[in-house]
Amino acid sequence: MEIRLDGTHYPVSTLGPGQRLGVWFQGCSLGCAGCMSRHTWDPGAGTSTMVGDVLARWKEALAGGAEGLTVSGGEPLQQPAALAALLAGAARLRDGARRHEGSAGPRPVDLLVYTGYEPGELTAERRTALARADAVITGRFRVAEPTRLLWRGSANQRLIPLTPRGAARYAPYLARESGDRRLQAATGADGALRIYGVPLRGELAELERRLRAAGVGLTERSWRP
Repeated sequence: MEIRLDGTHYPVSTLGPGQRLGVWFQGCSLGCAGCMSRHTWDPGAGTSTMVGDVLARWKEALAGGAEGLTVSGGEPLQQPAALAALLAGAARLRDGARRHEGSAGPRPVDLLVYTGYEPGELTAERRTALARADAVITGRFRVAEPTRLLWRGSANQRLIPLTPRGAARYAPYLARESGDRRLQAATGADGALRIYGVPLRGELAELERRLRAAGVGLTERSWRP
């Protein structure tokens, strides 16, 4: 099945517990003011690939010790069939890898999805797409409602476990506030600097100031119109 992505990255350590494979869907019509990922809004941008290719990256990440998969965007639920196929394949590979782990016991591996849709907007089709997710973070990003809650960008957003695995994995984090490290930087294959995570209010502006002080100028910023 075809899937349109902004990209993937491993390891990501700022979008869920442990070292994770991050997958960013391309295309979002919700257009939240203050979104740090405006480059993912255009459904015609990004790269078209196959779900199987993304699952191959997930298999490599699992072999490398990945503790989870985080799907964000863009808006994953605007490609519901592709999301359903990705999560089903990811769960199958995860469960297969767990059966072959050593005597130390299986490591926790979960599937987390970010969506801008509110819980009341999760139609039957959208819930079907999320059927194999262990947890979901829901809700529009509201720039006027900042929060320090871990992995959430605004106070209205909810972290909702969907499975027993998700409940066990995320129970310690439901009301936990984050420390100072909410962002992770990496250079992509295209040479662009990429920022992964959920910034506090003013954190991106502070990053720009620090880069300028170090003599680094940004030609484009995904969080500006």
